[in-house]
Amino acid sequence: MVAKAKEELEQEMIVKEEEKQKYLAERAPPLNMNGLSLAQLQALCRELHAKIDVVDEERYDIEAKVMLNTREIKDLNIKVLDLRGKFKRPNLRRVRVSADAILRSLLGSKHKVSMDLRANLKSVKKEDTEKKRPVEDSDWRKNVEAMSGMEGRKKMFDAAKGSAQ
Repeated sequence: MVAKAKEELEQEMIVKEEEKQKYLAERAPPLNMNGLSLAQLQALCRELHAKIDVVDEERYDIEAKVMLNTREIKDLNIKVLDLRGKFKRPNLRRVRVSADAILRSLLGSKHKVSMDLRANLKSVKKEDTEKKRPVEDSDWRKNVEAMSGMEGRKKMFDAAKGSAQ
């Protein structure tokens, strides 16, 4: 596999070199200096120097843009790493907060009325509920005995008829 990869790499380099030669042949044709006078050679040199200056300016501008983008990418990567590292989400716990505390945190010093929610609740006497239970239990047992058999079903049928009318 290593040998095959080495061969492919060599072929790639050959292809790139051929492409480079084609590009240079198109962009910079070979110089023909035979039979030129000194003044013509000097003019040709000035022309070539002007082209070189233009290419150097373009290369410098492109390098500056690349450096700026590279620096910006590094800064953004650092920011991303900082944000990932700093803000770990803690395990949340349930916290009991009263209605007064919530209103104080939301309204600040404006909150003066205390909300005592328990004060508005209806009070229930336990004695009343305890007295009703034995009665219900005894009534239930009596009802079962009374309703057993055909007579009980007839009573239920009559009761249902009477309530429907």
